[in-house]
Amino acid sequence: MATKAIDPQSIRNVTLIGDPADTTRLLHRLHHGSGHPGPQLHWSTDRADHTIRVAELSSHAPIPTLQRAIRVADSVITVVDAAGANSPRLETILQIADDHQVARLCLIEGLDHPAANFPRCLRIIADIRGATPLTLQLPLGTGPTFEGVIDLLPMWALEPLAAEIYGPHWQSAERGFDLLVKTLMPQPSGDPTPSLRDIPLDTLHHRIRALTRIGDIVPILCGAASRSNDIAPLLDAIVRYLPSPMDVCQPEHALDY
Repeated sequence: MATKAIDPQSIRNVTLIGDPADTTRLLHRLHHGSGHPGPQLHWSTDRADHTIRVAELSSHAPIPTLQRAIRVADSVITVVDAAGANSPRLETILQIADDHQVARLCLIEGLDHPAANFPRCLRIIADIRGATPLTLQLPLGTGPTFEGVIDLLPMWALEPLAAEIYGPHWQSAERGFDLLVKTLMPQPSGDPTPSLRDIPLDTLHHRIRALTRIGDIVPILCGAASRSNDIAPLLDAIVRYLPSPMDVCQPEHALDY
């Protein structure tokens, strides 16, 4: 039987970093959500098929181990506990990724925990040199009031029903979307600002990918594993924003198709 060739541009090699219990749970959700229980995930986004290879790395590993693993990674996803007190280690992980210009996403989990603090997580990420957190999702409440998340980029397709659907959260979503677009596409001082909502979605996706690849931004997604098995937004973000092996410039990266 002939072996099907894989386009290297369709491959995403991703390292999950976090508490082992969190990364194992997330990996299970990724396999379940993609419908592929094997070592490779297959996911179609924007009418294109992709292969996602996922490795796990404990955030409790010795710092030299973290440095080596992150340095040679194509990209990383840092799983952040919204209620945890692990900020020093989180800062170290993100700083290592920044030092080596490794593209990364952050997934803020546990937002249904009573001690969850979403703004604190954003502040930790924002304090890392050279990394601007780009919030792609906003939580609908935290702790006991957590109801789910708002995907900021596609939400305008729901207008005019969105304001009714999201109720008191709608104004926060509007502000979040405006900040997201201004972060991606700042306007020169004095120039007339076009309507932020007229910018094509494909343009925003392309800009996020470009800035994520060079480490200028860290896309932020959020959720609560105990409340939802909807992992599609994370799979879409991996495919859209993280680099293929062909995009990674470090000489120590080896392609092993």
